Amino acid sequence: MDINCLRCKGRGFCGKDFCHLAIRSHAAKKILQIIPGGVFSGTSPAPFIGRAGYPYVNIGILSPPEQRDDAWLYDAPRYWGAKQYSINEVLGFRASLINSRTKADSNALADIIRQIGMSSAPVDLEIGIEDRPRFAITSDSVMAPHGPSALLRNARITTNPRVHPKVERIVSDTDLGAAEGMAYLHSHGFDENMISKLFSVGALGVRLQRKMVPTRWSITASDEILSSAFISKLKENAIIDCHKSYYGSYLGNHYIILLFPEVWGYELFEIANTGISQESAFCTDHEVYSGRKQYASNCAGGYYSVRLALAEKLSSQRKQARALVIRVITSEYSTPLGVWVTREAARKALEAEAIIFDSRDLMLKYTQSLCRKKFGLDISGMLKRSILIMEMVEQRKLDSAF
Repeated sequence: MDINCLRCKGRGFCGKDFCHLAIRSHAAKKILQIIPGGVFSGTSPAPFIGRAGYPYVNIGILSPPEQRDDAWLYDAPRYWGAKQYSINEVLGFRASLINSRTKADSNALADIIRQIGMSSAPVDLEIGIEDRPRFAITSDSVMAPHGPSALLRNARITTNPRVHPKVERIVSDTDLGAAEGMAYLHSHGFDENMISKLFSVGALGVRLQRKMVPTRWSITASDEILSSAFISKLKENAIIDCHKSYYGSYLGNHYIILLFPEVWGYELFEIANTGISQESAFCTDHEVYSGRKQYASNCAGGYYSVRLALAEKLSSQRKQARALVIRVITSEYSTPLGVWVTREAARKALEAEAIIFDSRDLMLKYTQSLCRKKFGLDISGMLKRSILIMEMVEQRKLDSAF
């Protein structure tokens, strides 16, 4: 917490349109009014599996402190993105989610959490906690935030979970691999958020390999597995016939996506907008046609979330291309909300109308000019370090030699 926050106490001295302290205070006041004792009725839109001490993890029920018909809104990243929800609105939902948690050594509670993860609609429960919730708002670069935590004593489902027949089919098939199950569900309209919940509660995969997976890991794993399935198929598609540039943004995450008429390849650069026209620090990861052998540790979960958006787009066009993606993060993105933001921002960029260029050089010059004018960033040095661009330049030299 900044010392200025202590002086301000939510009065808006910073000029931002939201305040972490005010959101936390409002959520705390509301929760304490509703939960005077150790038992409350809530509606859970999602489970939460921790990663500390893996594989002996905490498992939790995320729920507002009351039963709500709109509880689905508390865990709806695709909807938040489609409706342009603000940071303030998303934090307002997530700060009200209590993480009632316990160790994963109770079969009864683990079964309840598994049912929550499998349900296509939020589940009503009666929840008993050991103590008053401890107030905090978690922030994470991969997961959406949540509010206070409390030790879970017991829980009882008070309405029947709604499990979709196609989910039931995949969950009951204990000979089907997790990747195949994910691909099947995605092809039948289930989004990555639902799929990652199923994966996190150990509802997918071969029987002996099923286990609870930390929520943070399940999100990235789902993005990686789903995008890999798309990429393996799109490599059979025709190559795009021109150079294309897309631009879009959401919550201070700006994406410039450059597509080159080459076989599949992907490179992501992430850079913070300092507002100074000079070389800035950046992180990057990439993959060539044959794919990656190791986890993209520099850009982490954001690499795979954008990879999924990109693979979806190319697959829908029945094309393949080499993609250079630049993410510019501005001060508007003042608190991490999870990789759903980067996924939705990239999707918004790819939904925009593409600008067509006659050559690679023209597209790169345009991109440098855009970054300079819009963000005050000089990306020339960054582009010189692009592995994919260097490969294309070398390939052109080889081609011209014969």
